[in-house]
Amino acid sequence: MALLILAHPYYTRSIANKTIVNQLTDKYPDLEVRDIFQSYPDYQIDVAAEQQALLRHETVILQYPMFWFNMPAILKLWFDEVFSYQFAYGSQGDKLKNKKVLLSMTVGQSEKNLINEHENLIESFLKSVHHSIQYSQMNLSGTFLLFDVSPLSGHSASKIKREAVEHGDKILKHLLHT
Repeated sequence: MALLILAHPYYTRSIANKTIVNQLTDKYPDLEVRDIFQSYPDYQIDVAAEQQALLRHETVILQYPMFWFNMPAILKLWFDEVFSYQFAYGSQGDKLKNKKVLLSMTVGQSEKNLINEHENLIESFLKSVHHSIQYSQMNLSGTFLLFDVSPLSGHSASKIKREAVEHGDKILKHLLHT
């Protein structure tokens, strides 16, 4: 069984994230989804409940949009509070050891806009997430990026939805084969 941490402040308006989550829950019925923005609109995270959810599962999927080359504030706060000393790190902080993590991020921009001759901005952005996973002794199992999904991209909702379904299928295939 897997846990999906959904961190999208505008989830009800999202085409891509909503489609990905629906695709996964339809085809992976044992998936536990925790919509942390919906659960904590006041940003008062129930740390014990979130830690218990993490302990129940061997695989964690982080589903979120990129906001200004970062994760949404609610997800950063979730990391700050839930991945606490003696839980996620420290001399007795091995509660997450060997759990698998899949990153699933949607990006409004096209991929070519985020790569220049000096650096890949997405790789640079994801370093902090990768380091957090590594520091808590978890294992990054896969990174799934879906680009060019902003309604401002000029793409139709049906095209974005079709690509999000494919994205969800890739995650599902990875889940079932790892």
